[in-house]
Amino acid sequence: MTSPLFLTGKTIVVTRPRQQAEALAAAIRQAGGEAYCFPLLEISPSPNPAPLAEAVKRLPNAILAIFVSGNAVRYAMPALLASWPERLLAVATGSGTAEALAAAGISSCLIPAGNFASEGLLELPELAEEKVAGEEILLFKGEGGRMLLAETLIERGAKVFPVPVYRREPPKEGVDEFFARLGRHEFDAITITSNEALGYLRQLANERPEALPHLYRLPLFTSHPRIALHAKEAGFTHIACTDANDSGLLAGLSAYNWQTS
Repeated sequence: MTSPLFLTGKTIVVTRPRQQAEALAAAIRQAGGEAYCFPLLEISPSPNPAPLAEAVKRLPNAILAIFVSGNAVRYAMPALLASWPERLLAVATGSGTAEALAAAGISSCLIPAGNFASEGLLELPELAEEKVAGEEILLFKGEGGRMLLAETLIERGAKVFPVPVYRREPPKEGVDEFFARLGRHEFDAITITSNEALGYLRQLANERPEALPHLYRLPLFTSHPRIALHAKEAGFTHIACTDANDSGLLAGLSAYNWQTS
């Protein structure tokens, strides 16, 4: 039986945005490890309120409201909830987004069975061409990001209205401390949960070439195959792709053979 303190003596870097890091950090501590929180994404509201205001007006005509992340829910739902029509169906990218919707008051939503990415959403029957052609769909998201979901739905005949409600920026604090501790070999693993976070980490490391060997030797845990692929291309040599969300990451940490790294 796996010991409940399977991370004793291990220091795990948690790179989720500050608002979402604590649950995983607490689980790591409960397993006996040290959680070092180094948010690679700073999340803030979009400075332009016009798209969200327009989305509120479009609620009565939309058949689907798609939320690409928990952040999309957090920054959009306060403006939407009072006008939310009963017929409007919410769509979540994964269980974390669904939990954020439930906490905001939307207890029922569509969620992919396994692939918690644009590809998984697009496999839902409710997003098939015969269901969405000619219909309005609201897509709540961050600024920038992948366009696959919107573009595919448009190809299927839907009228898609992207609504950027938050922005992601690279970290402004803790960078020097992180790389100093990395250089002293004080970390045992790192968790990465978005390609954008991985990109910012690579950007920061490339500015410090002496840090690259220390960084790429670290076991990297992610719940997204696409991130795992990009991490391999970047130079990471020990990559574990886990089941989704914090529970999957924790299970991956518990099953990892630390002797290999």
